[in-house]
Amino acid sequence: MYEEIIRATEDFDSIYCIGNGGHGSVYRVNFSSGDVVAVKKLHMLWDGETKFQKEFLNEVRALSEIRHRNIVKLYDFCAHKRHSFLVYEYLERGSLATMLSKNEEAKELGWSKRVNIVKGLAHALSYMHHDCLPPIVHCDISSKNILLDSEYEACVSDFGTSKFLNPDSTNWTAAAGTYGYMEPKLAYTMEVNENCDVYSFGVVTLEIIMGKHPGDLFSSLLSISSSSSSSSSSSSSSALAAHQIPIVDVLDQRISPPTHQVANEVVSLVKIAFSCLNSSPKSRPTMKQVSHFLSTQMLHLSKPVHMMTCGELLGLDPLGT
Repeated sequence: MYEEIIRATEDFDSIYCIGNGGHGSVYRVNFSSGDVVAVKKLHMLWDGETKFQKEFLNEVRALSEIRHRNIVKLYDFCAHKRHSFLVYEYLERGSLATMLSKNEEAKELGWSKRVNIVKGLAHALSYMHHDCLPPIVHCDISSKNILLDSEYEACVSDFGTSKFLNPDSTNWTAAAGTYGYMEPKLAYTMEVNENCDVYSFGVVTLEIIMGKHPGDLFSSLLSISSSSSSSSSSSSSSALAAHQIPIVDVLDQRISPPTHQVANEVVSLVKIAFSCLNSSPKSRPTMKQVSHFLSTQMLHLSKPVHMMTCGELLGLDPLGT
C-alpha cells in the first residue's frame, strides 16, 4: 500500500492535496483497484520527537480500538523517517466547517440533514464516553473535525489530542482544543473529562443551527439565567436583549425556516445546546442523555417557532438537568 500511495500521489504532489491542518496535509488517493482513501501526511517526520510520537500513536490507538458509524475509520498507518501518514476512509463532502462557510453548499444542508448531523455527533460522543473502556475524550470537537459522507452522515475525525481517561484518578493535562470550542475554564483547571466534549458539542450544535460560529450569543443568553448573576447593568441589559431575540432570527438565514415536526427537532437542538453550555459543568447533561433524548423524543412546542424567543426557550428543560 505504501508504494501505491506514493505512486498515486506522485510522491505527495500538491495537486492531490484536499486539505491542510495544523499537524498535516490530507490527500485524496485513488488506488488502481478503484478504491479511494484519504491520507493525512504529517508535517513532522518520525525523528524521535516525543510530542509528535505521542499525538501520532494516540490517534492510531484511539481509532484502532473504536468502531462506530459516526467515527472515521482508520485503515492503516506508516511511521517512517521519510514519510509518516495515516490512511482513512474517504468522506466525499469534506468538513462541516467548509460546507457551512460556502453559501451554495450550506443551502444543500436542509434542516433534516442538520438535525441528523447533530444526532450522529451525539451518538459518537456517547459511544466514546460511555461504551468504551477506558472512556475516550476527544478534546477537540469542532466543525473542522466533523466530516460528511455522500449522504451527509457525520463522522468525527482527528483524534490526535484525544485522551483515555483513568477512572481511578484525576486526569490532568495541558489544555488542548480549538479556540471558540474549548471550555474557557479548561485553560485554568487543566482537568480533562467528558464535560470538555459536552461543552464543545453545544458550540457545534449552535453553529450547525445558526450556520456560523455562535460567538457571544450563548454567553449573553446564559448569563441572565446563571445562578451567579452579579453582572454589571450593561451586561445584564445585553443579556436581556439577547433573550428577546426571536428564535427564527438565530437560525441560518440561507435556508427557509423549519416547519412542523422538523421545527420541533430544531428548537430541541437549540435547547440542548444551551444545556450543554451551562456555566456549571455538573449541571450539563451527559452525552448518553443527549443521545437518548435525540433518539426517542423531542420538545412539543406550545406555539409556532416564529413566535418563540430565545428567552422562552431557556425556560424549557427537555432533559431534566
